Amino acid sequence: MAESPKFQVRVEASIANIDARIWDSCAKGKAAFPESKCETPESFSQALESKLEDGFSDSDNPFVLHDFLASLEMSKSVGGRSGWLPQHLVVEGERGEIYAAAPCYLKAHSQGEYFFDHGWADAYERAGGSYYPKLQVAVPFTPVTGPRLLVKAGPHAEAARNALVAGMVELCKMRKASSVHVTFAPKSEWNFLTSAGMLARTDRQFHWHNQGYKNFDDFLNALSSNKRKTIRRERREALESGVEIVRLTGSGLTESVWDSFFGFYMDTGSRKWGRPYLTREFFSLVSGKMAGRILLIMAKRNGNPIAGALNFLGARTIYGRNWGAIEHHPFLHFEVCYYQAIEYAIEHGLKSVEAGAQGEHKLLRGYVPVPTYSAHYIANPALRSAIGDYLERERKYIEAEREQLAEAAPYKRAAT
Repeated sequence: MAESPKFQVRVEASIANIDARIWDSCAKGKAAFPESKCETPESFSQALESKLEDGFSDSDNPFVLHDFLASLEMSKSVGGRSGWLPQHLVVEGERGEIYAAAPCYLKAHSQGEYFFDHGWADAYERAGGSYYPKLQVAVPFTPVTGPRLLVKAGPHAEAARNALVAGMVELCKMRKASSVHVTFAPKSEWNFLTSAGMLARTDRQFHWHNQGYKNFDDFLNALSSNKRKTIRRERREALESGVEIVRLTGSGLTESVWDSFFGFYMDTGSRKWGRPYLTREFFSLVSGKMAGRILLIMAKRNGNPIAGALNFLGARTIYGRNWGAIEHHPFLHFEVCYYQAIEYAIEHGLKSVEAGAQGEHKLLRGYVPVPTYSAHYIANPALRSAIGDYLERERKYIEAEREQLAEAAPYKRAAT
């Protein structure tokens, strides 16, 4: 095997300083490392996890692409006073060639992460420490599992990945940060990071998986009788007030469409979070760069837009991202965000729908619990020990909860 080049790690304050083609070649270098599997499942939920890893992982994640991350920066959704300061890591060889990269941000708060470490921050600060700033290796405002250690496939991939992780720790020291958090990572990266000494955290989301369904009714036939009836009733009642559903992508994503959707996003986001994260300019920019990867499902009444759900498309997956509405009708949220996405996936032969964080109500609508993974470097030994003890207990709780939820899935047992 050829000897690895001497690597150096540099920090970029804007992704615009990194060539898009090179960044994306790293982002799509997933084949450099094998996926992890549950080799000997010990429970129903672990058996389900192993089955899903075999057939439903998406090799083309839109959120780690240069276009998406650049849209966040150019629109000022991150940077400035947002509390997300870009500090992207790049691993270079002796001649300046890039072998690996990571989307990294210096954080002044814990908002927009869907990771929930506020308790850690409070405890550390009560003990006299300073939890902020911290480093977040993630996609801002996007609780979607995807590669975080972007490593170009090739003979030097392993060495480049090691250099990337060493760079994270060194940057933590340079910025006097309390910690590094690699969130919503694939299990293979999680295994690597935790074997390197980072703390392990798990959580769960609800995803829908296409078992080769021919149409929506075929999917319903895989459910128990009472759940089929419930979903049919909800879909019918969602449209009873004269609501019409339209799906928009590509050239259909006009500025007037985005004006309407941004109104929904601001109205719902202001009530839900207090301050929505994305600026109006973001939607125009990302649409201009990635229109073919966007599916906007809109609800109209009397010809006027009243609600919408923003989705991004991977090679095998629909990723549900943002929802908003200015009129509220029974079950309209379920129809626009969940059932329409399932129907679209079946029609287009896609393997799965990821509908975002949280939401046990998704379980009864055909979405099953799947694990999410994060890894954490904590600089202070005492804080590291305390968080490590907490995470050990939390992982056991999460697995027990996921087992119970998996058993409660609405599918006929033969289908699971």
